[in-house]
Amino acid sequence: MKLTKFGHACVRVEKDGKVLVIDPGSFTQDPVLDGADTVLITHEHFDHVDVEKLKAASPDLEIWTCEAVAAGLSEVPGKVRVVRHGDDFETAGFQVKVFGEWHAKNHPDVPVVQNVGFLVDDEVFYPGDAFTVPPAEVGTLLVPTGAPWLKLGEMVEYLREIRPARAYSTHDALYSEIGYRLVDGWLKMEADKQGTDIRRLKVGESTTLS
Repeated sequence: MKLTKFGHACVRVEKDGKVLVIDPGSFTQDPVLDGADTVLITHEHFDHVDVEKLKAASPDLEIWTCEAVAAGLSEVPGKVRVVRHGDDFETAGFQVKVFGEWHAKNHPDVPVVQNVGFLVDDEVFYPGDAFTVPPAEVGTLLVPTGAPWLKLGEMVEYLREIRPARAYSTHDALYSEIGYRLVDGWLKMEADKQGTDIRRLKVGESTTLS
């Protein structure tokens, strides 16, 4: 599988000529959905789902997401499917398992929304905006590194609890160049400690997963 980092919280996964996109939100620049066969959306926040992008996509596109997001996609031509914690399904040749129910707590006056995480082909786990620990071994973790709901210690503890074979930064568009240097340093410290590949992919950068 080939994994490519798009803006902020979005990645593309390619395998056998098929394309799966996770969380194409408003911070993600086109052409993220070009050639996409299926989209996974973790939750309703605008940096993870851009309804206008989905309206302009092919009607053959499959969209898998939680109930709260699906409720806002009535005008989208693609095929919208609702999933919940514990579900598993096949889409465009990818096997996907669903773990998690709720977004991490953010502002005290902002309600906690639904949030589902996706494990793709028993390899790539994307938790969305949460620190969900799936009951499965994780080869590649997409780890959130910057958000109002996130603290550095929580990110490090999450990496140590999951102990993935490799991990790449996601949810990181809020940083300046100075902030990115901090993130790179924190991830390198943990990579050295765990003896594995933990780092930030730049926007447009790809890696091949064995």
